Amino acid sequence: MPGSCCAVFGCCHRGGHTFPKDKKIRNQWRRAIKRDSFKPIRPWWPAASSLVCKAHFLDSDYEEKSVLGFKVNKKKLKKTAVPSQFAWSKVEPSSPALSREKRLKERNEKRRLEKEEVKQDECRKGESAENDAVVQDLNLAMQVDIESVPVIQEVHIQTDPLPNYSTCTSETQTESNRGFTIEDFKTDSAGVHYYTGLQDYLTFSDVLASLGPSAFKLTYLHGVRPSICVPDQFFLTVIKCRRYTPNFELSRMFKISESEVYCIFVTWMRFMSLQWREVDIWPSRDCVSFYAPSDFKRNFPTTRTILDGFEFPVKKPKAPTAQQVTFSTYKNRNTAKSVVGVTPGGLVSYMSCAYGGSTSDRQIAERSGLTRRTDPGDAIMVDKGFDIQDIFAPVDVTINIPTFFRKKNRMSGKSVLRDRKISSKRVHVERIIGLGKMYKILTQPLNQTEMTLASNIAFVCFMLLNFRKCIIPSSA
Repeated sequence: MPGSCCAVFGCCHRGGHTFPKDKKIRNQWRRAIKRDSFKPIRPWWPAASSLVCKAHFLDSDYEEKSVLGFKVNKKKLKKTAVPSQFAWSKVEPSSPALSREKRLKERNEKRRLEKEEVKQDECRKGESAENDAVVQDLNLAMQVDIESVPVIQEVHIQTDPLPNYSTCTSETQTESNRGFTIEDFKTDSAGVHYYTGLQDYLTFSDVLASLGPSAFKLTYLHGVRPSICVPDQFFLTVIKCRRYTPNFELSRMFKISESEVYCIFVTWMRFMSLQWREVDIWPSRDCVSFYAPSDFKRNFPTTRTILDGFEFPVKKPKAPTAQQVTFSTYKNRNTAKSVVGVTPGGLVSYMSCAYGGSTSDRQIAERSGLTRRTDPGDAIMVDKGFDIQDIFAPVDVTINIPTFFRKKNRMSGKSVLRDRKISSKRVHVERIIGLGKMYKILTQPLNQTEMTLASNIAFVCFMLLNFRKCIIPSSA
């Protein structure tokens, strides 16, 4: 029977070969499995269902060819085969032999680690000299001319194009097997805009320079040392955001492994978010008023920022609680949600952390800390979802929000005209959000790893918009 246990002592396997009908061979099986050494009141004899599993036979105990000479598909036990493989018959290696083998493995492992350390030290010395030279170039590029700046004026950063970074790649990367690199796009502005969303190569250099020299001294995820230079690492990260290119395709483009692509993306996304969050992007009231469009100054002169929420999709989590938190009834799918603040002139001045799609706009506004950033007499323009007048009333901040019906069947002409003015100005934040979603990583469902970086991804994508030409005209 296939379900019977093996008759050998200490073996718990099921199924196998039944005892042979030949009495002589059957007694040999009994002696082999040591069933004849016990002499109780009633000696043991194999029953019709008694089995010996296949683990106790050698490969030579099976017939390899049939009677006609063909190779058999199913193994068949030879008539003269006797079980011979048992726990008590296996010869364990002696302890001196085990200790010698262990010492040999330890010596080989120690030699391998010593060779790797020597190789890493050599690479580190070469890269440190090259990175120092690059840092000096960036420090020179970030000098600001402030001799003749008016009272309110944009700060212009004089940044030269990045030098030739082909020498900062690893020694093993030759010119013949070089992969995708930003050096190939120095004169290709259309290519730079397609892959990064930035205007040209000079703008790309400005964005990289804004991250400072810390970009050349990063500690990467899992201790990985990338084989491509720093500008190409930044280029890879922005391509991932802009095109949402899979890691497999990026590994073939840059000729590196998929794991290296993953480590570079995660490290740079965290670094850019932390580095840019140290910059105070909340402008003063005078600066907002100076760059505000002319019609904004006439109708809403005290407006400090325009708030609106946006959602981006995520893959459905496995945990039921996470599914409930991220499910958005508005989008009817699992999403993450953030609130964006834009000045009347089109600058992204505020970006909240990412929350689950079930979070309301009011809940995010309560945690935003905007009550500490605004000044008395300021105004904030919002949509009807932001019913937050009671939150900002104690700090003397006005909320410009469309009128609610409140059990009325019609609105006055004055309210209609006011709501039209608010809607015509609030549409600018919708345009900025639409521009932010040109980074396709915000339009495709984020996987489990990317969900942990949702706040960083959203913040970096909208910060990159501040390096673009403003889309709001001065007469809006």
